Amino acid sequence: MTAITDEMTSPLGLTTSGNRADRPVVAIIGGGFTGAALAYHLAGSLTAGAARIIVYEPRATLGAGLAYGTDDPVHRINVPAARMTLVPGDDEHFQRWLLETGALADDPQATIADGHVFARRSTFGQYVSAQLQPFIAAGRIEHRRIRAEAATPAWSGGWHIDADDGSRLTADLMVLATTHPSPTAPAALDRVLAGHPRYIADATVAGALSKIRQQDRVLVLGAGLTAADVIAALDAVEHQGPITAVSRRGLRSRGHNLAPQDPFGEFVVPPVRSAHALLRRVRSTLAEAQVVGVTWHAVFDRLRAQGGDIWRALPTIERRRVVRFLRPYWDVHRFRIAPQVEGAIDRRLAAATLAFHAASVREVTRAVENDEISVTFRQRHGRGTFESRYDAVIVTTGPDHRSILSSQPLVAQLATAGLLQADPVGLGIAVDENSRVIRADGGIAETLYVAGPLARGTFGELMGLPQVTEHAVFVAERIALTVRATQSRVGRATGIL
Repeated sequence: MTAITDEMTSPLGLTTSGNRADRPVVAIIGGGFTGAALAYHLAGSLTAGAARIIVYEPRATLGAGLAYGTDDPVHRINVPAARMTLVPGDDEHFQRWLLETGALADDPQATIADGHVFARRSTFGQYVSAQLQPFIAAGRIEHRRIRAEAATPAWSGGWHIDADDGSRLTADLMVLATTHPSPTAPAALDRVLAGHPRYIADATVAGALSKIRQQDRVLVLGAGLTAADVIAALDAVEHQGPITAVSRRGLRSRGHNLAPQDPFGEFVVPPVRSAHALLRRVRSTLAEAQVVGVTWHAVFDRLRAQGGDIWRALPTIERRRVVRFLRPYWDVHRFRIAPQVEGAIDRRLAAATLAFHAASVREVTRAVENDEISVTFRQRHGRGTFESRYDAVIVTTGPDHRSILSSQPLVAQLATAGLLQADPVGLGIAVDENSRVIRADGGIAETLYVAGPLARGTFGELMGLPQVTEHAVFVAERIALTVRATQSRVGRATGIL
């Protein structure tokens, strides 16, 4: 039997101290859906007491985050509840919870005519939180309602994590499960409209739309999911002024075909090696689907299912081309809007109080006497310019992935120290095939992981909830293997095993 007198360090830097094996500490930075899913699956895969799982999240509950923490009743999950789950392989886990808890009692609009349920996004956040509660009550997951602001390597191979309340934690493993960067408005807007009472630079901020008056002429920059939510939210409070949604390509998020269809097409065998070849195959598959009476939804369902394999087969330069040229088309077909939201958009279009345009902002001016906003647009494909006047401008252009390394203090500090870097595609943080961070010097940070969308430069499609959940399980499995291996080594060294 060998006793540990001071400290023993494993090959991965996990430490034990004193005369007994201390539990490894796993720190998860961010407790939105990704962080919550990771904590849930890690706690479920380890025996009680095997590790301390600590989640840094300032919000009152785990699992809501930006997406599911919204309190606007108009904001709904954008896929049927029967396909939303925290538990891969059990697609109806969330829908059963809805029925068992009566969570839809105050939401009569959740169930549409054909029986599909599109619950409020806040309800899904409550579901995720409820799944974690038994682990939190048992002490197997610790929720620290503080913000982690900096992390430095510990000599043992782990991390010293400093929070905004002045506390410090030494963790053996750290996982970045943080949110997307905020959108970045065109420079011309920020320069001219700073301080304007109805200039909303980030529509995801709680209460942002309360500034909009009933008759305001509204310009929405962007036409994706967030824009759809904005339009539906304004419609719900009986906004009557005209709304103009402008995006570079004039694309807008599509609705669902809820009739049963199997995924259609094949995009992995043989593998696609370029963005152009991928586009050709998608177009030919869409044509084939139309011939046999299958809608485009089934083709994109197959693309989603094979997304990881498609991404891995593409060289980095082709991944960049996909992001630059094809991602906007992917987003509007892949990320569909709930029927309730689609209904609001259709009503506004029919009433001629909503219009979509393909254009970009060229010039912005602001009238001093009444805060009227004049915007000159450049139409797509060089078709000239046009000018319109507005009372309010709302930015819904989506996350600015270019700013990921500066978007949060902890990430910025790690990047400045060379402890992480942006991925070569420009979607998030560079990680290896095990989702461990790749440092600026090219080395692997073996005790630092990324979970969720910020790892998609390596893993591809990590924006839809099923893929985020599966990636959380993937990272949890790797961390659990490390914890078990360390326990085994320590047990042998101490004679406990």
